[in-house]
Amino acid sequence: METWMLYILAGIAAGIISSMFGVGGGVLMVPILVLGFSFGQKSAQGMSLFIMLPMALAGALRYKLNPDVSVNLPVCGMVALGGVAGAMIGSHIVFSLPEIVLKRVFAVFIIIIGIYMIIKTLPDSTAKEPPYVENQTE
Repeated sequence: METWMLYILAGIAAGIISSMFGVGGGVLMVPILVLGFSFGQKSAQGMSLFIMLPMALAGALRYKLNPDVSVNLPVCGMVALGGVAGAMIGSHIVFSLPEIVLKRVFAVFIIIIGIYMIIKTLPDSTAKEPPYVENQTE
């Protein structure tokens, strides 16, 4: 199969998974770019940020246009503002770290998040409500 076709298939997979689960495409795209296409960790991280722009916009619009889903735009704006500042700081830190350190930190981050999500979704015998209750306020 041609490499460009594999790139498109990787994008389709990342788009489906990121829009289904609300995860950044980087969680999927960075490992695909590093392991599947042999890009360096820093290059893969930078590329995944560019890849996520149109993917995130398309997914966000679909969620916002769905009348059954509440998307709190003021909260989104405040978090995005902090996210821009954090992205500037984080990218500055990344440029000073060796690639092997980034790969290991990224792997540990994904493992910790996975374990946390499993633990948070286990049934709590003392809880009167389900573990997650969506905030419906605008």
